[in-house]
Amino acid sequence: MTLLELGGPALWAILFVGLCAAALFLERLFHLHRATLRGDGFVEGILRVLGQGNTFEAATLCEEAPGPVAHLVKTAVLHAGDDLAVLRQALEEAGLQEIPRLQRGLPLLSVFAQILPLLGLLGTVAGLMRLLYRLQSAAEPPVFAPEFTGGLWEALITTAAGLGVAIPVYVAVHYLHGRVEALILDMEQVAAEILGFMARRPLPPAERPRP
Repeated sequence: MTLLELGGPALWAILFVGLCAAALFLERLFHLHRATLRGDGFVEGILRVLGQGNTFEAATLCEEAPGPVAHLVKTAVLHAGDDLAVLRQALEEAGLQEIPRLQRGLPLLSVFAQILPLLGLLGTVAGLMRLLYRLQSAAEPPVFAPEFTGGLWEALITTAAGLGVAIPVYVAVHYLHGRVEALILDMEQVAAEILGFMARRPLPPAERPRP
C-alpha cells in the first residue's frame, strides 16, 4: 500500500490496464483452447463416415464439435457432391470467416502492451516535475526530506511498474499470435485433406445433407 501511495495516479492506471490485459489474455486463451479441442482422428472419423455415404451423421458430428476446424469440416460436408472448385471456394470463405474470430481481442491486447511503458514514462515525468516544483518552492530544501523524495519515488515506481507489466503482456501477445497461426495452419491442412478426399471419392448430390 505504501508503494501504491507513492506511485501516484499513473501507478493506478498501470495496474488497471494490467488487470484488463490479464482478463483479456485469459479470455482469449480459453477461447483458443476450446478452438483446439478436437479429438485425435476427428477428421479421419468424419471422412470415414463420409466414405460410408452418411453425410447427415458427419454433419451432426461436426455440429457437436467446437472450434474452427469442425466448422470447416461441416462446410465441406454441406457441399459434398459439389464441384471441387465450388467446394474449394466454400472452404476458403469459411476459413476467412473463422480467422477474425480467432484474432479478436489481439489488437486491443497489443495496444495495452504499447501504452503500459508510456504510462510508466508519464508517471516518471510527473514525479520529477513534482520533485522539481517542491525544490523550487522551498527556501532551503533539505535534500533527504520525505516531502522532497516523494516525487523521485513516484518516478522510479511508475517506471518499474510500467516495464514490469508491459513485458509479460508483450509475451502474452506473441504467444496468442502463435496459437492463432497454429490453428490457421491446422485449418489449411484439414482443407487440403478434405479436398483430396472429395477428389478421390466424390459424393453424389443426392446424398448431401440440408444446411
